Amino acid sequence: MIRRLFALSVVSIVLATGASAQETVSPSESHPRYTHGQMKQLLREAHTPEQYGALADYYTGLQREYLRKAEQERQEWVELSRNVTWMGTKAPRPMDFSRQAYQYDLSKATKAESEAAKYGQLAASKSGAPTS
Repeated sequence: MIRRLFALSVVSIVLATGASAQETVSPSESHPRYTHGQMKQLLREAHTPEQYGALADYYTGLQREYLRKAEQERQEWVELSRNVTWMGTKAPRPMDFSRQAYQYDLSKATKAESEAAKYGQLAASKSGAPTS
């Protein structure tokens, strides 16, 4: 009886771990992954509309990923803010860390958005298409 219970708990833990690992892999595949060296090379060698389009797509995906992370941090920030009671608590409080992470992710998303717009305009101008 104890062996069955132990085996059942091990199987359930393995299945739960596998399911959470599947969930963490899928959202990050929203844009192509490049190493730091590959990005430097791509930025240095980009001269065609296709290359600029690839850079714009990369930064657009990066922006989406940062916005997703910022939304998760905002939800955590709101949740932690609900439970705050002021009794001489010292900073930094747990909600402060969530707020800072939210602001960081938003700033990274804004930078990625500007890079995507820049490379999108370069791709459009190199292809001869009119820009709007």
